[in-house]
Amino acid sequence: MSSQIIFLRYFIEIAYNGKNYHGWQIQPDAISVQEVIERSLSTLLRKEIKVTGAGRTDTGVHAKQLFAHFDYDEIADVSALIFRLNSFLPKDISVLHIYKVQADAHARFDAVEREYQYFIGLQKDPFLNELVYEVHLEPDMETMNQAAKILFDHKDFQCFSRSKTDVKTYHCVIKSAGWERNEDTLVFTIAADRFLRNMVRAIVGTLLEVGYHKITLEEFQKIIEHKDRTKAGASAPAHGLYLTRVQYPKDIFLENQ
Repeated sequence: MSSQIIFLRYFIEIAYNGKNYHGWQIQPDAISVQEVIERSLSTLLRKEIKVTGAGRTDTGVHAKQLFAHFDYDEIADVSALIFRLNSFLPKDISVLHIYKVQADAHARFDAVEREYQYFIGLQKDPFLNELVYEVHLEPDMETMNQAAKILFDHKDFQCFSRSKTDVKTYHCVIKSAGWERNEDTLVFTIAADRFLRNMVRAIVGTLLEVGYHKITLEEFQKIIEHKDRTKAGASAPAHGLYLTRVQYPKDIFLENQ
């Protein structure tokens, strides 16, 4: 009588430069980060592996930290597997860690907070032009921060959501949002329990219109209240956006995170 194989659940923590990928999620006719991760794990573990990510980044968006879960029997040497994966993967994707987690842990549904950062370059830089959004005129950061504070007064962000979407609710709880200047770069950091498709880029694009005094703080408030995507600003370019942190309850990890 053959013994039944008991599969364990793992979280894989990765980072990637999104320039060469059509987002995280597998596409029928375009390369994605999820496809590359699944193919690499399946090759090295000699078994078909499917991964479920913490969320979907759009085409060209980067991630400094993204988690995905997969099931497999006992991994004898996690460090060795990480080394082999990083040797096998293309240079623009890196595996940071692999954690053993609770059997019912879910990379997407168990995430309690996500953080994004958007980078705007104030000076022309040939080495950073594909990693930050370069602008020719510096926006008014103080006014943009005043507008960012208005976000805390709302939970429905339909105005910043992609129009054709299948979400059941447009409600998000924003935990933090604000701009800082780091030498010749403006950095917008925003954290929430969840984000809608295209939400951060739409917020940044609209805040830039505030920063260039094309819309007032009162108009920014009304844009959110009207729940109409066409009234908000154009989305900021994808290459300036980074998923920087995904947070989970500590008790889903079976080892130190």
